[in-house]
Order: sequence, then structure tokens, then C-alpha cells
Amino acid sequence: MLKKSIYFSCLLIFYTFAKLFQAMSIRSNYNIAFKGLSIGKHVFDYEIDRKFFAEFDGGVVEDGNVNVCVTLDKQSSLMVFWFDLKGTVNVQCDRCLEMYDQPIKSKERIFVRLGEKEFTDGDDLIWVSTNDYQLNVSQLIYEFICLAIPIKKVHPDDENGNSTCDPEMIEKLNNYIVREDNESNPVWNDLMKFLDNE
Repeated sequence: MLKKSIYFSCLLIFYTFAKLFQAMSIRSNYNIAFKGLSIGKHVFDYEIDRKFFAEFDGGVVEDGNVNVCVTLDKQSSLMVFWFDLKGTVNVQCDRCLEMYDQPIKSKERIFVRLGEKEFTDGDDLIWVSTNDYQLNVSQLIYEFICLAIPIKKVHPDDENGNSTCDPEMIEKLNNYIVREDNESNPVWNDLMKFLDNE
């Protein structure tokens, strides 16, 4: 019995380390080693897919196909990272709750400054220690993809202007739409008189 317990404990530890190593190896693909790069522009291309999104548990996006072109403009004490994203992400429709491919396209910019002290990061500024030699852009890419998704996520209309949402769900929604009557409620009319008197 004790041997089984030890065996399962070792198996659990091995599994945990294997998952951690796998996560680290996937995210390490997005490290940009800027220390050895010459001053000027450098381009890095990434293809984002399901494996990438699996690294961000509980996120908005779980699947997609996005091409990301990162252009690093390295200067003496400042680096400018340009992120050009284009592709599709699989999201849930707000109207019919079915999954669909939402096209996204975005261009973003981040400034990276080198410094010895800890400074406060801004909205588009990241401070990096002069001892650091690389920057991992995976979190930035994920956040920019999420920001490129429209607030209202609905299936696009077809060429005739008709909704491509699930027709069965749209029919159910139409049954529950509350339509206002033109007749006014006398209770509300009496309450409105009080507002008019103020």
C-alpha cells in the first residue's frame, strides 16, 4: 500500500513538472533576445494557434489562427516594439451563444526602456533592467489579440444582410422579446405628475 502511495505521489510530481516544462517551452518560443541585436529594425514572425491559447487558462479566446509580425526598432536606450496582428479567433456569439470565427486585425506599439531603478510602467511603456537580455512577448501578444476582439461579438450578416446566427435560437429569442404597448399606464402617469411638480 505504501509503495502504491509513493508511486502515485512520484507520478503526480512528474506530471506537474512535465506540464510546467511544456508551458515554459511553449512560452520560450516568444522570447526576443535584444541584447545581441544591432541598432535598427528587426522582424519576428509568429503563428498563433490553439497551443498558444492553451497557455492562458480561462481566457477570452481558446482557439484561433493569428499571424503576428513583431518589428523591433532598437535604439541606444529605448526599444519600440510594433505588433501587427491579423487572423481569426474562435469566440462565442453574444446573440445565439454559438462559436464562430471572428476576424481580427490590429496594430499596437510598446516602448521598452532600459534602466537600473524600478520605475512604474505606463500604458505603453515597460521598464527592463539593464541586466536583462531578452523580453518575452507572449503575454503582450495575447492581450493585443483580446483587445482586437470587438466588444459586441455576433455572427456577421450574409451578403443579403440576414443574420447567420443559429435560426432556432433567434426564434426562441423573438418569442421572449417584450414589446411596449402604445397605451400608457395610468399609475405611471400619476407618478409623472409628481416629477413635473418639482
